[in-house]
Amino acid sequence: MNWYQKSNEEVVTNLNVRPQDGLAAIEAKIRLEKHGLNKLPESKPDGLLVIFLRQFQSPLIYLLLAAALIVFLLKEWIDGYIILFVLLFNAVAGTIQAGKAQNTLLALKKFTETNATVIRDGKETIIPDYQVVPGDIIVLQEGERVPADARIIRSHNLRADESAFTGESIPVTKSSDALEQSGLKTAEQKNMIFKGTNLVAGNGQAVVVATGLKTEIGKISQKISGIKTEIPLQKNIKNLSNFIIVAVLVISSLIFISGILAGKELEEIFLLSVSVIISAVPEGLPIVITLLLATGVWRMSRRQVLVKKLQAVEALGQAKVIAVDKTGTLTKSQLVVQKLYLDEGDEYSVSGVGYDEAGEIAHAGQKINPTENPLVKKAGIIAGLCSDAKISKRDNDWKISGDPTEAALSVFSAKVGFSEEILEKKFPQISELPFDYKLKRKASLNKFLDSDSEQKFISVTGAPEMVLRLCSKIITKSGEEEMTPEKQQKALEVFSKMSESALRVIALAQKTTSKNELSNDDIKDLVFVGFVGMKDALREEVPEAMEKAREAGVKVVMITGDHKITARVIAEEAGIWKLGDKVLTDEDLEKLSQEELSRELPKTSVFARITPEHKLKIVEAYRLRGETIAMTGDGVNDALSLVAADLGVAMGKGGTEVAKEASDLVLLDDNFGSIISAVEEGRSIYKTLRKVMLYLFATSLGEVMVIGAALLMGLPLPILAAQLIWLNLVTDGFLDVSLAMEPKESDILKEKFKKPSKWILNSWDLQRMILNASVMATVSLLVFIYFFKNYSYEHALSVTLTTLAAFQWFKAWICRSDHLSIFQMNPFSNKYLLGATGIVVILQLLALNTPFMQSILRLTPLSVNEWILVISVCLTGVAVDEIRKMIYRKFEMGKNLVTAM
Repeated sequence: MNWYQKSNEEVVTNLNVRPQDGLAAIEAKIRLEKHGLNKLPESKPDGLLVIFLRQFQSPLIYLLLAAALIVFLLKEWIDGYIILFVLLFNAVAGTIQAGKAQNTLLALKKFTETNATVIRDGKETIIPDYQVVPGDIIVLQEGERVPADARIIRSHNLRADESAFTGESIPVTKSSDALEQSGLKTAEQKNMIFKGTNLVAGNGQAVVVATGLKTEIGKISQKISGIKTEIPLQKNIKNLSNFIIVAVLVISSLIFISGILAGKELEEIFLLSVSVIISAVPEGLPIVITLLLATGVWRMSRRQVLVKKLQAVEALGQAKVIAVDKTGTLTKSQLVVQKLYLDEGDEYSVSGVGYDEAGEIAHAGQKINPTENPLVKKAGIIAGLCSDAKISKRDNDWKISGDPTEAALSVFSAKVGFSEEILEKKFPQISELPFDYKLKRKASLNKFLDSDSEQKFISVTGAPEMVLRLCSKIITKSGEEEMTPEKQQKALEVFSKMSESALRVIALAQKTTSKNELSNDDIKDLVFVGFVGMKDALREEVPEAMEKAREAGVKVVMITGDHKITARVIAEEAGIWKLGDKVLTDEDLEKLSQEELSRELPKTSVFARITPEHKLKIVEAYRLRGETIAMTGDGVNDALSLVAADLGVAMGKGGTEVAKEASDLVLLDDNFGSIISAVEEGRSIYKTLRKVMLYLFATSLGEVMVIGAALLMGLPLPILAAQLIWLNLVTDGFLDVSLAMEPKESDILKEKFKKPSKWILNSWDLQRMILNASVMATVSLLVFIYFFKNYSYEHALSVTLTTLAAFQWFKAWICRSDHLSIFQMNPFSNKYLLGATGIVVILQLLALNTPFMQSILRLTPLSVNEWILVISVCLTGVAVDEIRKMIYRKFEMGKNLVTAM
């Protein structure tokens, strides 16, 4: 039912309630049982066991669990326990982070239980807001939070902050009049108030029409639960895991068949096939991914960014588009006076940030003393006297009680030199007329105590077009003059020009009087003083963050509920909109299909007058183009798109609980610059992940190639199952983790970023992997053949195992960069890798020289000359990769020259 179209009488009749009496307590109880509690359903926080078990939901983990089971069946206890330890460590690390994020979010919850004043049995009664039912008459007061969706039946200058729904920071004036037009959007329903919004001025009464899930916020909550999206890294890992599973099963099957055909023992070839599975599956990958992400999460936490899911921080690195909400994200949600117009054309600029009273007033670029300028002084007095807003600072955050527009006027007045205390002392108030939404003005009657006589004067602020009609004079430096039609037209032109700059313009007027009471009949024959222009303050970090985003190749678009002109001006100021860009409105989106919208996106940087449904359509259009999109927001109106985007980022301080729940990351200090820091962190994680994967897959492929080639050539196995497990779980286990600790590259944002392939590794990585694996396999096989022909089988195995291990040692150092020579990098910049290399060399020496390990791995000691030989032949891998890097650098240099031309 469109309650906003119904008259007050129709509304109360439909809901069977008398406004003066409200509901009877018994009736309220019946309705509560029928409609349920006025709450949104809250999912019970997951227990640690559920979070822990969730860490195993990956095809790669399933494959490793199966490999561990087979190893246990073969009674290879040590190898089985090592695999389980890797999986357990990964699950514990993931559980700790998920648990921390969950607890932090619970701690962030606000307004979980507020009270509501309702009329029951003819009396005003205060009840918990979750007990409010349809038909309840709620008493509305300034500063209160609206407990349910309700139709206003009495309004006295009532204004509500609906920015959480609409994205507009200017409070909405509310009335009780029925609206004739049907199909109105939430923002256009001026006689309705909505659950979760705040009353900033006035008072009144409303009858509740919807509670719980039937409220506007409840409907959005239900839509969120039906949207399922995966973080990009989750999809990449899933695709990679599926590929590995198929590849491993095919390779192990081929080796098993080849072994049988070659006449190998069934048990031996079965054990080898299982070993190949263990060899080809990168056991270290889950733990490396967890460590990489956990390190990134830790670094982001130091920047006041809460990461709810480990994979989320990497996902932001993949983002090609960041869609930002204006109010609360780009701006502070703090109106601030920036311009002052006086004396038929004099323009003054006002500096300052938000509600901070520090700031200067300048004229023609020169700072002035406002108390020495009579007109500026008069403007400051009028602004201050017509404001009832109270401003305070708690925990470094500004809090206001009252209307944000009046708060901006108070701050401007203080900058001129008139604090609230000074105004009360010099100009005590006699009477006032509160803001009237129909007349669009406010007036205050005050005494001037410094005057010899009992001089009284009226100050008026309001909408320029309304106030100018009431002015018969205008004040200039020369004094008061008649307000001629020409002067009035000039003032209106100034007002229009200021509005085009996205300023909210307030007119200031004054007149002396002898009356002791103030009525609407007194508001005439005013003296026009000037205009003040205010704007929602842009966050200080935004311009720098936008510059970094451009360097990183990330497109930032703005999505807002504001009007087209306001949206474009703010976007231009923030560095988002540039000449030639399009601004699409809600009407444009209604006309465009999803495919047509996706074609418009490259040319569009601003979306204005946007509803939650439109935001969802925009996000889906970007995803249709195959672009990874991150969405930021703080309001209820952002929740749908936060869930639907590849990555949702919510504001922690000013954000609503719905937005925080829907997001993947929460900016605890609301610092927009942290988003770009997270992009940098994500790209660093992705690049390091590629390095580790290249190392793991190249070495695993090299081992598989050695075994496959030996079988095809009819040779004995050059490496045994236990030795393969040693290489992959011990040698790799130290090196891949230490490689994951590689320091972040300083210029990573400036590098050209390509969206990762579905398997994460790109074509260059694959070529490099095959090249390195081929060198490793060829050299290792030649070493095996030589020693097998000239020495015992056990000694040939020992030298081959050491050769493969040494290749892996060098490979870890080679993988530190895809283009820099190993000799150009500081070996001490990654102390973890330095230490890990020392450990694996010592472990290899112990394996070769201790009787216990010799018996398990079937090894014999190597002589000094054999060690020299092994190291020498393994340097071929370094030489080949150095040549590849040199070719790569020349190729990239040539490509850059072509681009520059």
